[in-house]
Amino acid sequence: MAGPRGDDAYSPPYLAKFFHQFPHLNISLHFVNSTFDPDSDIYLESLGILGSLPAAWLILTLLVLLIYLLTRCCDRKPRPRHSIVVLKWTLAAFTLLCCTAVGFDLYGNDDVHNALVQFIAAARSIDDIITGVKNQTNSIETTLNRQVEPLLTDLSDVFDIPVANQTARGLLLDALFNVQRNMSTALTSTQDISRPLQDVSLRNTIDLVQTAETIRWPLTMAILSILLVFCVVLLFGVACHSRCALITFSVFGLFAVIISWLMASLYLATSVALGDLCVAPEGFLEREAVSPVKVEILTYYIRCETHSTNPFTQRIIQGQRSVKAMISGINLVAKMAKELYKPSELNPKLDILTTAITSVDRLVSGLATLLDCKHLHRQYLNAVRNVCDLGLYGLSYMLIASLAAGFFFTVLVWVDSHTWIYIRKRRDYLQVDEQDPFLPPSAASQAIAARTLRSQGSYGSTGLFRPRYSPHYHQTPPSTPPYPGTLDGRSTREEKSQHSSHHEPAGIGSHEPSSGGPAMLGPNHGQYATLSKQCKTLESSDFY
Repeated sequence: MAGPRGDDAYSPPYLAKFFHQFPHLNISLHFVNSTFDPDSDIYLESLGILGSLPAAWLILTLLVLLIYLLTRCCDRKPRPRHSIVVLKWTLAAFTLLCCTAVGFDLYGNDDVHNALVQFIAAARSIDDIITGVKNQTNSIETTLNRQVEPLLTDLSDVFDIPVANQTARGLLLDALFNVQRNMSTALTSTQDISRPLQDVSLRNTIDLVQTAETIRWPLTMAILSILLVFCVVLLFGVACHSRCALITFSVFGLFAVIISWLMASLYLATSVALGDLCVAPEGFLEREAVSPVKVEILTYYIRCETHSTNPFTQRIIQGQRSVKAMISGINLVAKMAKELYKPSELNPKLDILTTAITSVDRLVSGLATLLDCKHLHRQYLNAVRNVCDLGLYGLSYMLIASLAAGFFFTVLVWVDSHTWIYIRKRRDYLQVDEQDPFLPPSAASQAIAARTLRSQGSYGSTGLFRPRYSPHYHQTPPSTPPYPGTLDGRSTREEKSQHSSHHEPAGIGSHEPSSGGPAMLGPNHGQYATLSKQCKTLESSDFY
């Protein structure tokens, strides 16, 4: 048997052979036939077992992550600062790798989409060819049944009228009978051509693939975009040292791990099935044919070998000969009828009949062109190559990218969970416990007051806060002391003014106590000091 025509030969791609070599095992771990057969439960079971391998790895990964998180959730051991830096750099590096894997997944998804779009276009072309053949045969049958046959019957009725020359009339009836016989032959040949093609249509398959791709492509794009968003959240957390962002990724990263491994499981089973189909696509199509006649027709069109015989050739030739004989016969009938009958009895029946037979001859000639295997075989190769070359390669990219993304997301969840535990919130202010104003000041309040006094060095240099004795100055301690750690600016100003008026002759700098003055209880006359409005306002820097 001769091979296919030149460059039209189909050879399975390497990836199809690679995936076809995957072991096909049933539930009892016995090898089964790897021939693509979606109607076989055993074959589908083998694909399910192959697809369950990434799912099993996913379960193991989640179990390990669960054990790890249980061991780390209660760990509060402080970590050196440099260890957190190393973890953050590790997170950044693996996040970039994960983004690259998701990018390859998007690239493969685009290849699969383009392959399916071109497959749908090629399948539509094949369906158009088949529909054209069916429409052509229907037109021939309609013309013969509804125009030629009634006109021949009408002419037969006209020729039943007796004429003077009965011999010529007998020859005319014989010629008309030959036309009717050739018409029946042409009609039978046309019906033999159209009968095997009546229930052949790719419309349902095309609509199914188009609907599935309309859902699959945007859904896959959305899922992969969400995975990229997870990576962006992690990069934000690393860059801003955000504990909240890292915890958020720890939660959603688990979903990313699950999605990646489940997608890998689906892609693996689909890749193996597509590889089985692409190794021998013609074998699957021939098995789908339900009759030997259809197998013969299908083999001719999907192989289109150089010396192969068109299964419709005999019927086409027979139909063309019959139509040619009809044309010759009707011309003879018209010539003899015009000599025996009046033009009013023949017209317009004879002219319409001649036009109808000429139209049938044109349709039969066009039918021979449509039934040639070149056009349909070319579209068949386009459909198969788009799926088995571009589509299978794109699916392989998606499989590898999903496996890599699943691994990288697992590492990211592990390292991220190890990182955010040791990140503590920063304290932007010094926390000082407020205490009851009736109680003694706390150590923190005393420290603040001491720093404040040191910052007011100019007042201390003049002796303003030093203890003084004055015979005319008596202060009664307030019943309610002011807030701890403050200075009584009002009493200080009064003390300064009285001291200046009574002791000015002795000099402003005199510090000797008066003999008749009361004894001081301590700094600021035993009172709790309060800050004057003229004192410097405490700044945040005074606390540090």
